[in-house]
Amino acid sequence: MSLDQLARFPRLELVGAPTPLEFLPRLSDHLGREIYIKRDDVTPMAMGGNKLRKLEFLAAQALREGADTLVTAGAIQSNHVRQTAAVAAKLGLHCVALLENPIATRQENYLTNGNRLLLELFQVQVEMCDALDDPAAQLEALATRIEAQGFRPCVVPVGGSSALGSLGYVACAQEIADQCEGAVALSSVVVASGSAGTQAGLAVGLEQLMPETRLIGVTVSRSVEQQLPKVVRLQHDIGASLDLVPRAPIHLWDDYFAPGYGFPNDAGQEAIKLLAALEGIVLDPVYTAKAMAGLIDGITEGRFPNDGPILFIHTGGAPALFAYHPHI
Repeated sequence: MSLDQLARFPRLELVGAPTPLEFLPRLSDHLGREIYIKRDDVTPMAMGGNKLRKLEFLAAQALREGADTLVTAGAIQSNHVRQTAAVAAKLGLHCVALLENPIATRQENYLTNGNRLLLELFQVQVEMCDALDDPAAQLEALATRIEAQGFRPCVVPVGGSSALGSLGYVACAQEIADQCEGAVALSSVVVASGSAGTQAGLAVGLEQLMPETRLIGVTVSRSVEQQLPKVVRLQHDIGASLDLVPRAPIHLWDDYFAPGYGFPNDAGQEAIKLLAALEGIVLDPVYTAKAMAGLIDGITEGRFPNDGPILFIHTGGAPALFAYHPHI
């Protein structure tokens, strides 16, 4: 089965070749379970990450509209903003980023290192705000102001998580299905769930291509009650754009994001150290560390539906490690 409907949507070739899907032998031995990893941390721009898949569709739309500026928002250490800025640089576009400090820290490392350092290299125009409490409205206001200055802005939503951007992870589901065909019968897929587009796109794609595989989103910023409507809304918007009616239930675990978005926690830090020591793979403290903590605890607590292989989606974020030092 394939998702031929994706071909209707203009798309830039930013990711290129499929990212690796690898077996993790030492982690599998440690956990007593077959564990695989999808290496979206090694997408080919700006130190990698999942947002590049979304930007293939979003940046294509911006170019069609004649935009000369990408306007987006996120935390000071946002991986999404970093990758949007890199794409803008590659395409010769201006980039304006509205940033917040969600952990209210004054630590110089967080304020200037990691992703924030890379924004300087990509020559982003940074605008600070107290909080992204209504990011859609704040981005529209910023775009209006930028337009008044003579630019032609295109708003890229937080996390790239619109129905259009989320098509990047419908396409990723196709990639996973192709890589697993005849080789691995996945029981479950685990992914960090934040702005919801990655999980929603995977949910639509996997329902069509690997319907026996359960997708589990480990929340990084919200309770299940808060996150579920966001994922479901995007899931159905994506389905409508592809002439599909999604029916797969959305599975979320919210036990691993405390004390809140952007704050490291002990379980996440242990997951970072474990994967680095056993497999030489680096997680980030905000997203993938907490998702991996959920995977590890889920095995210990018997939360997965059966004993089959589990795939972990590595969405990137390694530059944030340097910003959060010495907390790692």
